[in-house]
Formats: sequence, structure tokens, C-alpha cells
Amino acid sequence: MSGADGQGARRAALLVAAVVGAALVVVLVVVPPWTLLAEPPGGPTPADPSSVLPPDVLQRAESFAAALRPASLVSLTLGLAVSAVLGLTRLGARLVRAVAAPLGGGWTAQVLLGTAAVVVVGRLATLPVSAYAEVVRHRYGLSTRGWGLWLRDVAVSTAISAVVTALALGSLLWLVRRAPRTWWAWAAAVAAGFVVVGSFLYPVVIEPAFNRFEPLPAGELRARLLDLAEENGTPVQDVLVSDASRRTTALNAYVSGFGSTRRVVLYDTTLEQLPEDAVASIVAHELGHVVHRDVLTGTLVGALGAAAAVALSGWLLSWTPLLGRAGAQSPADPAVVPLVLLLLSVGGLLSTPVQNLVSRQVEARADLRALELTGDAGAFTAMQRELAATNLSDPDPPVAWQWFFGSHPTGAQRIAFAEDWQRLEDAG
Repeated sequence: MSGADGQGARRAALLVAAVVGAALVVVLVVVPPWTLLAEPPGGPTPADPSSVLPPDVLQRAESFAAALRPASLVSLTLGLAVSAVLGLTRLGARLVRAVAAPLGGGWTAQVLLGTAAVVVVGRLATLPVSAYAEVVRHRYGLSTRGWGLWLRDVAVSTAISAVVTALALGSLLWLVRRAPRTWWAWAAAVAAGFVVVGSFLYPVVIEPAFNRFEPLPAGELRARLLDLAEENGTPVQDVLVSDASRRTTALNAYVSGFGSTRRVVLYDTTLEQLPEDAVASIVAHELGHVVHRDVLTGTLVGALGAAAAVALSGWLLSWTPLLGRAGAQSPADPAVVPLVLLLLSVGGLLSTPVQNLVSRQVEARADLRALELTGDAGAFTAMQRELAATNLSDPDPPVAWQWFFGSHPTGAQRIAFAEDWQRLEDAG
């Protein structure tokens, strides 16, 4: 490729990244519900942490969060540091070549085994911090896993991540070799498609690797949940119970799958600890995500984000000084794998507060749907209190932490929202 052609391709990649990124911004601005309720008489209810948990439990939740937050930050920092060392020095290139050497050191072996090795090294670097976090969860009664099961979960999740990442990067670098000028355009489309396919396959491929599922026996609760789904206009194929108690005491429920694979999943802990009205309120919230097509919207956002990231990578990976730091001769060189993974990690971190800002609004809309479906603000409030108490959720995290990492409104905000909804209902 001539210098002029290379510059033209580089500018085109940057332009496409900007256009797709702009489309993503439009979706993020237009799709989420930024206003959900009119102002109730007397003004909005203030979010009061003391309304969520009694003082002793509130102190315990705050103590748990204070013990776990530093571990989360250390793990994040350590993971990025290891990724930067491998991606911005020749150490990563040496690792890629070394793990492939026993199989002849061919291009395919370097890409696939090198990617898996970088993923595993990153996971091993943060493993002591993960073990400390598990100790904290045990100390506060949130984890029921023995260390054997914990290690099994770590191994399975790492293996899945390594295989999926290796296949994705293998496809990416194959395209670089096949179409050196336009690979980023093809790869952007492939990355978007990968997100869509993964969203559909997750409930039938990944979930069973960690939990067993049994149908909820016929009875009043099962019939009530199926009726809620019908009333919501989103019928489900089944109501399943997950053996979550093997790992945790936390309470949860969710709806996964599409069409013929859509099902309500309840943690067995949820069935054991919550009354039926509270279970129905949780499921109604999850059905709110379905009726508003939040999973599909999330898939669209993920696909656009992946496409923009790949196009931007087409611009960055044509920058010779950056390739030189990684010890790569070209974007098709397997030595580029650690650099690509670093770029993805940095991009994911930078996008986190934006994703969570949108997520909080989407979760609030699902709360509204739960209130509308059940018509029971009391059950919703009781459920939020029970969830916060059992999961030891901090109802009043630091503002900066909630802004960056908070994917849901706080418990205090959700209870205040339910009270505002009830006041509007009473006034109307």
C-alpha cells in the first residue's frame, strides 16, 4: 500500500469512527427516558437512606461497601497496568510468540494462543484481589461458595473469556491480512454482528455453565408470573428457578432470551426469602425491560459501540510509532494482540460512566413499569428494602462512585420514586 493510500485509509477509518460514534450518541440521547414522572404535589420525595435500612443494617451495608470498594479499584488499576505493560512494550509480543512456539509458532497459533495467554495473565494478576473480595463476601455472609467452587467459577469464566476473545481477535486479524486497506470497515460490521449473536446465545450457552435451572412447580405464583407477562404483552416460555444459593445469599430475578428462549429466572434465594407480592414486583420490573426492548436497545448500543471502536482501531493501528512500541510490524502482526486488548480495556473504562448514566434511567423506567403492572407501591418498597438488606446494598454511596459505577438508582432513590408515583396516583 502506498503512503497516500495508507493516509487515505487512515482518514477514512477515523471518519467512519466519528460517524458511527455520532450515531451512538444520538441513540443514547434519544432512546433513554430522561423524564418519567410529573412532579408530585408538594415536590419530589427526597432520597433518604434511613428509609431503606434500619440503622444497624445500614451501618453493616456501609461497612461492607467500604471493605469492597478499595478491592474493586485495585483490581481495575492492576488489570489496566498489566494490560499497558503487555500492550505498550515488547513484552507482550514476546509472550505471544513464546506460547505459540511449541506448536510451530505459526500465525494462527500466535493469534489464538497469544490472545488466550494475555487474557489469562491479566486474570492471574488480579486473582489475589478477587480472592480478597471473596473473603469479604464470606465475612458478611453474602457468599456461600467453597473455595473449590470459587476456583471452578474463575477457571470457567476465564476459559470462556479467553476462547471468545481469541476467536474475535483471530477474525479481526484475519480480515487485516485479507483486506489491508479496508479491514476496519469489514471488522466493524463483524464486531457489531458478534455482539448481536452473543446477546441471543448468552442465555442458552453461557448461563448453563454456571447454574442449573429447574421449572418453577405449578401453583399460584407460577400462574401469577405468567399472567403478568401476558398482561405486559411479553409472554414467556417458562419460569425457571436457578440454584443461586450454591454461590450466594443475594436475591435476584431476571428475564433472559428472545422469542422461544425467553424465560423468567428466579434465584432460589428469592423464592425462599421474599413473599409472593415482592417476587411479583421484581419480575414485573424485569418484564419492564422486555416491553421496552431494553435488551435489544442494549444490543444496538453495543453493536454501534463495537463498530465505532473497531473503526477507531483502524486509525490507531495504522500509526507506526504505536505499533513500534508494541513490537508489531503491521496491524496484521500477531504481536499487535496485547495492544488491541489494551485499547479495548481503555475504551471500556472511558465509556463506563456514560453506559451507567443510561442504565440508571433505563432501570428507573423498568421500576415505573413494575409499579404500573402490579399497582402496588407498598410491595415494591418492601421488596427494595429486603433486597438492600439481604444484598447489603449501600443506599447512599459516594456521589463520584455512583456517577461512575452505579448501574442502578440507589435504594433510597428507588423508594422515593415509588412514593412519588403513589402520590401522583392518589392525586389523579
